[in-house]
Amino acid sequence: MTTSTSTLMTIHEVSQRSRLSEPTLRYYEEVGLIGPIARDESSGHRRYRDSDLDNLQALACLRAMGVGIEDMRTYQANRMLGRSAAGEQRDLLARHAQRIEREIATLHVHLNYLEAKAGLWDARDRGDAEAEAEASARVNAMLGELEAVLA
Repeated sequence: MTTSTSTLMTIHEVSQRSRLSEPTLRYYEEVGLIGPIARDESSGHRRYRDSDLDNLQALACLRAMGVGIEDMRTYQANRMLGRSAAGEQRDLLARHAQRIEREIATLHVHLNYLEAKAGLWDARDRGDAEAEAEASARVNAMLGELEAVLA
């Protein structure tokens, strides 16, 4: 089924192309992130346009980065406003970039701790008392940093 301006797609096709589940697509329409989506006159099934898919692909990227529904809603509204909302759009994205930077820093602490603990157990497994003492000192030195990111 086509029109002169765009291809109409089923929910299944859009789900595959956007990598969002069909229930998520319905939910995004229900909460006003997209749509309203056109319906097939005979069956009542959703029929998505290219512009709907474009919006959904943007939302899928935001979702993958951990952006919540309210910020997605703001992002979508700002997309419609274009240049006049550029500053707010920049700030929204920068705020999430900072959140991800904090998450990465936390993950680095977790990684370093796990590697230090693995080194400790490796030394124990090998029966190397000197390496075990050094690894234990590294683990103990990291405890404050680990506690800080867990708080």
